[in-house]
Amino acid sequence: MGISITKSELLSELYGRLPTFRERDCMDAAAVIIDSMSQTLVEGSRIEIRGFGSFGLKYRPERIGRNPQDGSAVAVRARYTVFFKAGKSLRERVDQSREN
Repeated sequence: MGISITKSELLSELYGRLPTFRERDCMDAAAVIIDSMSQTLVEGSRIEIRGFGSFGLKYRPERIGRNPQDGSAVAVRARYTVFFKAGKSLRERVDQSREN
């Protein structure tokens, strides 16, 4: 795979691209965006960022799973999980980068 990027690296990139902003302003803006997205998902709503993708919730019903250490059956409770679906332009950009 490729490299991963941490929140602090993302903030450094944001600060580097916006030199007219103070570093603290970039950190605050990113925190507001992340908090707002989190709250939207907690409320059960969907997030759509055109050209990037969408975030939503998916219900996973209760099921029987396996303990990987000993193979015994384990009850896995029902829960909601967050999913991301890439937008068309993002998928196309990723596909083009992998063809080269």
